[in-house]
Amino acid sequence: MIIRRDVFQAIADPTRRQIIDLLAHEPLNVNAIAEQFDVSRQAVSVHVKILAECGLLVIRREGRERYCEAQLHKLSEVASWAAQYKKFWEGRFGALDRYLNTVKTKKSTNGKGTKPR
Repeated sequence: MIIRRDVFQAIADPTRRQIIDLLAHEPLNVNAIAEQFDVSRQAVSVHVKILAECGLLVIRREGRERYCEAQLHKLSEVASWAAQYKKFWEGRFGALDRYLNTVKTKKSTNGKGTKPR
């Protein structure tokens, strides 16, 4: 069975998002990443592997150490996806705002000159 991985799968997990945050500042080896979490080094290695398969980080060897380096350009897929929904919802909220202003204007216009009940 072939597992298809994409950037959305990578950011779906909070631990993987935290790893991306760590690596956004500097490349770290797997042990340094694992020290930041209350899970086993093996569990962190699985997250690192998934992030690498999704293209959000690269692993390079320096001697016996494996350093992970963030490749954040892949996050532009997420930004593009979110931007279309941002535009959609801004349009919807704009329409709602115009409608509410119309109702408010009609209500204040109709209310002029009438006695309060």
